[in-house]
Amino acid sequence: MSNYLLKTESKGLKVLFVPSKDVLSFQVTILVGTGSDWEKPKENGLSHFLEHMCFKGTKKRPKNILITQELDNIGALYNAFTSRELTGYFIRCSKENYLKALDIVADIYLNSLFNEEEIEKEKKVIIEEINMYQDDPQSYIWDLWDYLLYQNQPAGRPVAGTPETVLKFKRRDLINYRNKYYHRNNTLIIISGNFNQKINQEIFDFFQNLEPKKKINRPKTKEPEKQPVILLKHKDTDQAHLIIGFKTFDLFDKRNYPLDVLNTILSGGMSAFLFQVLREKLSAAYYCSSDNISYTDRGYLAITMGLDLKRIDEILKTFFKELFSLQDKIDEEMVKKAKNYLNGVVALKTENIHNLALKYGEMFMLRQEIIPPKKYLEKISQVDLKEVKNLFEKLITPERTRMAIIGPFKKEEKFVKILKESSR
Repeated sequence: MSNYLLKTESKGLKVLFVPSKDVLSFQVTILVGTGSDWEKPKENGLSHFLEHMCFKGTKKRPKNILITQELDNIGALYNAFTSRELTGYFIRCSKENYLKALDIVADIYLNSLFNEEEIEKEKKVIIEEINMYQDDPQSYIWDLWDYLLYQNQPAGRPVAGTPETVLKFKRRDLINYRNKYYHRNNTLIIISGNFNQKINQEIFDFFQNLEPKKKINRPKTKEPEKQPVILLKHKDTDQAHLIIGFKTFDLFDKRNYPLDVLNTILSGGMSAFLFQVLREKLSAAYYCSSDNISYTDRGYLAITMGLDLKRIDEILKTFFKELFSLQDKIDEEMVKKAKNYLNGVVALKTENIHNLALKYGEMFMLRQEIIPPKKYLEKISQVDLKEVKNLFEKLITPERTRMAIIGPFKKEEKFVKILKESSR
């Protein structure tokens, strides 16, 4: 389980080092503290659009091909991502080419041109990305879920935006947004893999022009006054796609440790509750899983599944009956098994030094602290049966259940009825 060093340079530039001499690769990642949660209604999708445009040309490399060709010539792995609370850019390459990686990632971060012709071209690409996402019910269900919980506020809108918002973006929108959020006080540089100490000065040289500014807090997510229990999207599919879930806690809440254990009891491997009920007992689903997802101001436990259309009523009735009775069946052995499972999963996740470094970086950006795997597992080891059962009793009830559904259904009433009947 790797060591790390968080260093703040003299001018306030924050750099996280996660070294490993056991690998031949090097990665530089830049995290900026903004994402779709910061966007106003007309800006929906702007963080994601900006991320795309940073690869479309810089002062030093005016065209996309000049950027990608340099990276392909050294066999680099490179990409970017936008989430609700962070945007990231990374380049992974052989350790010998680390200076090339630093040069290019700094160039796209600091010197992107945002050429108007490229902006218009990229609009078409992103709209196709949105269309692709909406054509995949297993992915699109998450947009419906977020809207069900948070409605018309940033947390309820899609990260990529909509075709309507994307088409209206102008060059000045991108520049204004970048100037507002892409600055020294809102940026973390992550260096992982195989590197030596002289990289300290080299990083500062590449990023010395990154200006300091005051960080901007995003608007806090509010609880909608009227939140539907069920959100149905009619679509001709061969399978019903569902998220059944419950609001939980933000990522600072200590109850996330017993919640992780509870979540593992639900879906920690093929012997866990979901697989055994939906696949082994009912033969009703190919995919089923659950996730404990936390943001800085909200959280939820989400159970995802794809179900046989013809048997949906029967399956859901049995599933809810089994789910709501699980609390009485949870015992010391199930809690111990979940802890052992988490120990194994965490150990495997530490094998990739670059993924581990990204996880550390995300922790620092969102919560201003890093919780190493060893400390996390110590907290998990302290969770007891009573905590898990109490959490189940408070969180997983028919009254607190919410459902997002995609399938060839016209009315939500049948699902409301099934849920009500499960509480009897």
